Amino acid sequence: MLEIRAGVYVGDFSVKVRDMIWGNVKKGLEDGNAVMVWKAQNEAGYDFVTLGDNRRMPIDMDGVNLVSFLPNA
Repeated sequence: MLEIRAGVYVGDFSVKVRDMIWGNVKKGLEDGNAVMVWKAQNEAGYDFVTLGDNRRMPIDMDGVNLVSFLPNA
């Protein structure tokens, strides 16, 4: 993995390795938030998962993952 910016990592991994990395992120994440994005064979060309509190929330719109931006609380 290449850290292209503080806390931002890029790499091309198998599903098995990606799941292992995400498991470690889930174990180590405390009050922060995280997102993992990978290429996928779907209409968007990618898929993603999120973890933790964030104003950007993933929503499924007819099988396409989009992001809803929540207003300030």
